[in-house]
Amino acid sequence: MAAEKPTPPFDTFVFDVDGTLLDTLDDLVVLTNDALAEFNLLPRTREEINSYVGNGVKALMYQAVPEGTPQDVADACLARWKENYGTYPNDLTKPYPGIPALLAELRRRGCKLGVLSNKFDGGVQFIMNKCLPDAVDVQHGEGGPQNFPRKPDPTGLLTTIEELGSAPARTVYIGDSPGDIHVARNAGCYAVGVDWGYHDPADFAAEGWEPDLLVSDPKQILVLAPEV
Repeated sequence: MAAEKPTPPFDTFVFDVDGTLLDTLDDLVVLTNDALAEFNLLPRTREEINSYVGNGVKALMYQAVPEGTPQDVADACLARWKENYGTYPNDLTKPYPGIPALLAELRRRGCKLGVLSNKFDGGVQFIMNKCLPDAVDVQHGEGGPQNFPRKPDPTGLLTTIEELGSAPARTVYIGDSPGDIHVARNAGCYAVGVDWGYHDPADFAAEGWEPDLLVSDPKQILVLAPEV
């Protein structure tokens, strides 16, 4: 028997980062092409890099290097990307319109807020603290102290929910990719897809992971939160 789908209102909201809370693409283009250039590899277009985003920096760089690149060179590009991230200002990254207001309103309504991303953990901590400081209660990325398996494995999401003092049936997970819907399903949460990120909304149905709610404006998420 299938588990009953969670129903609103919800008091816990956990978000993906890249393509959901923050428009990071322009900085990812600069970082990726700078790393490629240091190894005399041809740059990628913005559209190509957009298509590589969503599964972490390792997947991004392994796709960005030309086919047939020796593994040690690909690994060196990845290491240089991460090294550069530590000093690169990320000044092109910004919250999507309406996101700061959404987070503030959810907080006003007494909701618990978290972040779970496949972006490497140091990058999550840096960019959230830079662009949305103190906006959420818990924030995790790939390879952090707890070393969660990558989404769509539900371990990281379930742990985040536990840290927030909540439960899956009270939680919404919000993201821009089919993988985000997949992890929400695996964890037993309500799944929201956004159409302003790095994936075409048609990808949800094409990959078999349609959200419970697809939104085109952050304000639409508030229908899921308690009224005050």
